[in-house]
Amino acid sequence: QVRLAESGGGLVQAGGSLKLSCKASGLTFDTYSTGWFRQASGKVREFVAAIDWSGRTTWYADSVKGRFTISRDNAKNAVYLQMDSLRPEDTAEYHCAKDQDPHRMPSMRPREYDVWGQGTQVTVSS
Repeated sequence: QVRLAESGGGLVQAGGSLKLSCKASGLTFDTYSTGWFRQASGKVREFVAAIDWSGRTTWYADSVKGRFTISRDNAKNAVYLQMDSLRPEDTAEYHCAKDQDPHRMPSMRPREYDVWGQGTQVTVSS
């Protein structure tokens, strides 16, 4: 059974940092692009960042560009999201997701992802 599990969320003050982890089980992660999405209370899910299966190409939402960094360690079957200079508007539940097709460049569209983690809550206080 393919599973993704996020960790690393928490409560942090504005300007602080957190590093989220996404660990995969039940599959070899190194052939799939991976994305991070977030959903704030009462809002639609939005794209945050994505990385291709090799780790060489990354994409970011404009709202996090320059503050967040996505990376992966295929030897550990893991993808990470380093979040710096956090703002109250970054408060949301963060989910990682696996692309439904191998060796495809990552998408910003949630429908292109077929396996999702349960999420980890990030709360940024002002």
